Amino acid sequence: MPLARLRFAMPLAALLGVMHTLSFAPNHWWWLQILSLTGLAALVQRAPRLRDAAWIGYAFGLGWFVSGVWWLYISMHVYGDMPAWMAALAVLLFAGYLALHPALAVWAWQWLTRRGRWSGTASALIFGAAWAVTEWLRGTVWTGFPWINGGYAHTDGPLAGYAPLVGVYGIVLIAAVLAGLLCVAAERRLHWLAGIAGALVLVAGWPLHGIAWTQPVGKPISVRLLQGNVPQDVKFQQTGIERSLELYTKMVTEKPAQLVVTPETAFPIMIQEMPQEIALALRTYVDATGSSVLFGAASEDSRVDYTNSVFGIGPQFQGVYRYNKHHLVPFGEFIPFGFHWFVNMMNMPLGDFRRGLPVQPPMAVADQRVAPNICYEDLFGEEIAASLRHADQPATMLANVTNLAWFGDTIALDQHLQISRMRALETGRPMLRATNTGATAVVRPDGSVQARLPVFTLGTLQADVQGTQGLTPFVRAGNAPALGLGALVLLVACVRRRRASAD
Repeated sequence: MPLARLRFAMPLAALLGVMHTLSFAPNHWWWLQILSLTGLAALVQRAPRLRDAAWIGYAFGLGWFVSGVWWLYISMHVYGDMPAWMAALAVLLFAGYLALHPALAVWAWQWLTRRGRWSGTASALIFGAAWAVTEWLRGTVWTGFPWINGGYAHTDGPLAGYAPLVGVYGIVLIAAVLAGLLCVAAERRLHWLAGIAGALVLVAGWPLHGIAWTQPVGKPISVRLLQGNVPQDVKFQQTGIERSLELYTKMVTEKPAQLVVTPETAFPIMIQEMPQEIALALRTYVDATGSSVLFGAASEDSRVDYTNSVFGIGPQFQGVYRYNKHHLVPFGEFIPFGFHWFVNMMNMPLGDFRRGLPVQPPMAVADQRVAPNICYEDLFGEEIAASLRHADQPATMLANVTNLAWFGDTIALDQHLQISRMRALETGRPMLRATNTGATAVVRPDGSVQARLPVFTLGTLQADVQGTQGLTPFVRAGNAPALGLGALVLLVACVRRRRASAD
């Protein structure tokens, strides 16, 4: 590809990356996710050299991630007091790192298919496999960052029906194969059987979405989800701490419910520092009403042992229930080696926390068992599936407690709700979301939103929620089927390429 054409192709690829972001919440344009990948594949196929293909994929990734996670700038500059230039540069560098994955995907696709005769269907399958495997790498390496994974765009589309079967990475594989088929169809006559197969795969998602992979268990419980809307810029100052303690104590004890859930760090102090009058008020409320309470707070178990936790009190057990966050956020909850200088540039209450166990028991509430996860953890569907798969008594509903006030009134709030909806689809369980500023919501096992509060409002969301039992195929097998298929396709393509090179 001449330099002039490459200079034209890269901005176009970046624009396609922005289009890819537009397919996610709050827009829910699932079809745009497939079309943007189709455009990328078409551009890459016109690149005469592998390095040109990689640069086009990299430009797509930059457009995708800069437009998709720009809100990280808000947390670092607005709330972290980092200089604007440094925060902007940090977002750009982070997006540049993430963009290596789509660059690797298209490079591998072209490297594997440019020798030997490949049918359009086979080429599309290799494209999908490369895309899915590199997306999995992005969500795994260096603890992973699977935000705006391509599969999340399909929570409202026909491919949502595949979530309980193969999970979000399986949907990524299917969507990328469909994009590859569209690309081939646009450039040459596609074999009619392949066209029919692609259409059937897409359409089959609708009836699959109607299958109930789990079953209701026990009686529904009354749930109250609290949204305090405490401004982030004062939350960890003394006035904000006092406000939060008073506000959430009042909101919790306002009226009875079988389960009351607060956001992450709703009580922005160490649990050991909880004022006696607040602890007594919560216990009195539980004893008098028979309610159970899940509330967020940190814990200082020793001078060097901190956890980000959810604590629970209720009538069905003695003492205090505790869940410790397992999947910690780099730079937020643990500091990677050599990056203390970067964290020191921000005025945030950050530090190194201890990880909780991968599998922790749920909290019993009436006929249900509620498994908490904290903020970022519900991005990792395999880990949530494993916690259900290996539990002695699997949870019947999930509860995500979070504080996205760090990112202001941005697309991050809707994106995170979309992620929680995918977890409900994958596990066949309702998801309760209690957030500080939004989106506080109840998600049904089919991924639809039963109820939600407006963002950046003070309020309580009350609903009756039915728990479910049973394990979906995805919970039983995790990512293994989708990734195994992707790895097998790439392996076969690699072997065939070597044979073609030897001839």
